[in-house]
Amino acid sequence: MNRTHHCAQLTPAELGATVSLLGWVDSVRDHGGILFVDLRDRQGITQVKFDPQVNAGLGQQAAHLKPESVIGVTGKVAARPAGTVNPSLPTGGIEIEATELTIHNVSETPPFPLDDAGGDKVNEDLRLTYRYLDLRRPKMRRNLQVRHRATKAIRDYFDSREFIEVETPALFKSTPEGAREYLVPSRIHPGQFYALSQSPQQFKQILMVAGVERYFQIARCFRDEDLRADRQMEFTQVDVEASFITREDVYSLFEGMLQRVWKEVLGVDLPAPFPRMAFVDAMNRYGVDKPDVRFAMELVDFTDLFRNSAFKVFQATAAGGGVIKALNAKGLSDLTQGELKSLEEVAKSLGAKGLAFIKVEQGEWKSPIVKFFSDAEKQALTEQLGVAEGDMIFFAAAPWEKACAILGRIRLEAAALLQKRGKLTIRHDDWKFLWVVDFPLMSYDEAENRYAATHHPFTAPVPEDASLLDSDPKAVRGQHYDVVLNGMELGGGSIRIHQPALQKKVFEDVLKIPADVVESRFGYMLKAFTYGAPPHGGIAFGLDRMVALLCGTTSIRDVIAFPKTQKGQDLMAQSPTPVTPKQLKELHIQTVMPE
Repeated sequence: MNRTHHCAQLTPAELGATVSLLGWVDSVRDHGGILFVDLRDRQGITQVKFDPQVNAGLGQQAAHLKPESVIGVTGKVAARPAGTVNPSLPTGGIEIEATELTIHNVSETPPFPLDDAGGDKVNEDLRLTYRYLDLRRPKMRRNLQVRHRATKAIRDYFDSREFIEVETPALFKSTPEGAREYLVPSRIHPGQFYALSQSPQQFKQILMVAGVERYFQIARCFRDEDLRADRQMEFTQVDVEASFITREDVYSLFEGMLQRVWKEVLGVDLPAPFPRMAFVDAMNRYGVDKPDVRFAMELVDFTDLFRNSAFKVFQATAAGGGVIKALNAKGLSDLTQGELKSLEEVAKSLGAKGLAFIKVEQGEWKSPIVKFFSDAEKQALTEQLGVAEGDMIFFAAAPWEKACAILGRIRLEAAALLQKRGKLTIRHDDWKFLWVVDFPLMSYDEAENRYAATHHPFTAPVPEDASLLDSDPKAVRGQHYDVVLNGMELGGGSIRIHQPALQKKVFEDVLKIPADVVESRFGYMLKAFTYGAPPHGGIAFGLDRMVALLCGTTSIRDVIAFPKTQKGQDLMAQSPTPVTPKQLKELHIQTVMPE
């Protein structure tokens, strides 16, 4: 099948040339018996003319063409007549006067429009059922091309810095300290299981012990988690580890990588170094450890102001060690009762008993709680929040972390409402990168009555805090860092523990993992560390999330060729499915259905 050009390649420079094109019929138009076919391949569109007065047989053959049929065309490149030039197409000045037509496959009528405008209005489940058609749409094709270019830029970048790509196993051992795993039964070893790798974390640290020094991998990872727009059960991460590296080295290395990707994919020059923000500051100011700093609306602490307030809810919260925080959603006083109710439900879903507010309208503060506020309290709120006509003030009174989380979520919901009203502009291509640093190494799990690693148990403590591991683990900062873009965590990593004694101490003394469990899960790793493990650290980036941001979409399903639905189903291939009794017998497994 001799294709001489692709469908976005021909220009007036090829006038008179005989060419051959292959592709799909994008549309068919009958102009008084003369058929015009827009022929499409992955590069673009070329108009093909079938004139029955020139070739009656060819015209009859073309009359049976339907959109999405696959054809091959040979003909001469001709200039379009005056007044018919299409300036929006690279090939809009020419057309092909067909002399030969080969119909390779006739298509049935697609179940939805394959243009971007029509396809975007279609239910996503239908698009995923016919994913092979959905991927023909220009937007989806561009998304795959962006993913390819981003991945290539990443590989080229790390290759230029003497990193080598090493593949690590997908079948690993079960280490149920992290997210829920996918288990794979072993036919050869009855009753024993592999786990699909959640990340190459342990393998890449072993590669550092092996002297690889600079490793990276475009790695497939698996986690049995509840799915959402930015989470899939199988995903791809850019996984990197290096020996003899500091946190400053990591920041510089990955800022360079992101600069390379944005330049090669979008032609955008990213400024560096990226700003840095301590975890505590991010929570206090934005209510979340992945703040969207494209807009202001910061949280303000009023705990001291309300410590002796006549409003008993605030006073009791402060007396009990909690905090009172507020934010000003400027211009949102036109909130409807339905919208206010929805915000209250959001707050309640995060543990709030309600959502206290003040609405500023016609020079008056309207709220059930205003009557309890003194003039001094009102003055302080006005000054610190910049309260003005049309504003909407929201409060949270709770333990510190919960209060931050409640108002952090309300902040995002309020921003969306303001944007909907045209009172706030948040551009997807306003690239606000940020390093969030100085995370706590440990958090206390009330349900389990023990400490848990905030990042993972291989993260090294900040050296000056290491002595607090015995007396106050929660006060220890970890050498952990996240890179955030526009409110989405792109990736995270840390400098690792490389001394076997310290790693064993974290496992057994701090996390309270029994010694025999430590040995069964991590014994090989601790043993490897006794043979000269170098200081090392690294990071993992979510490739799917990064590409979604590059493409301007909020769902990573739009940048994965064959994603699962929010219920974990592949609607095109119709999986998961039951398996036969014979298959289960070979694996020594019986299934028990839930009641």
